[in-house]
Amino acid sequence: MTEVYTGASMSLDGYISGPGETGFEHLFAWYGSGDTAVPTAKPEMTFRMSAASAEHVRGVLDNTGALVVGRKLFDYTDGWGGTHPMDRPVVVVTHSVPEGWPREDAPFTFVTDGIESAIEQAKAIAGDRTVGVNGGTIARQCLDAGLLDEIWVDLVPVLLGGGTPFFEQLENAPVVLEGPVSVVEGTGVTHLRYRVRRP
Repeated sequence: MTEVYTGASMSLDGYISGPGETGFEHLFAWYGSGDTAVPTAKPEMTFRMSAASAEHVRGVLDNTGALVVGRKLFDYTDGWGGTHPMDRPVVVVTHSVPEGWPREDAPFTFVTDGIESAIEQAKAIAGDRTVGVNGGTIARQCLDAGLLDEIWVDLVPVLLGGGTPFFEQLENAPVVLEGPVSVVEGTGVTHLRYRVRRP
């Protein structure tokens, strides 16, 4: 059965972006904190991180078959220019298909009938690999709907003092997690993996 995870770089006080969409230079500094190259589908976005983080990221890339994101991220990145850096098919949860999309050369599927449908379609695309879900609103919707199997946190030693939490306004809080089932210590980041405990 295809499993669904969410993952994000998060500050020590629980934010995946700071006030006014700031703080990314801190949250993503670990992508450039070492000498081990990790290429992406975007040649200009080759990361150079610690060996431990590189092994972790390569494992995520190898095991992920599809991604689910919200319209806000899709618009913010302008659809990544047609190719996500992870070079995986992307399912976009939206109320309406954006103008100019879909394009035949871009691996995007736009879903307008809710998160359950988006996850179902992403699982079909991913096959026997995992589905990665964007942090924030989409991750919360998945967790509330009982669709999330694991939560991965790239914990960064910075306090942002406010902004966008990884999770907020959960319908069924508290949500008890199992683990961490793995801990990887990189440079400027600790990679943590938890399983969502089923009722």
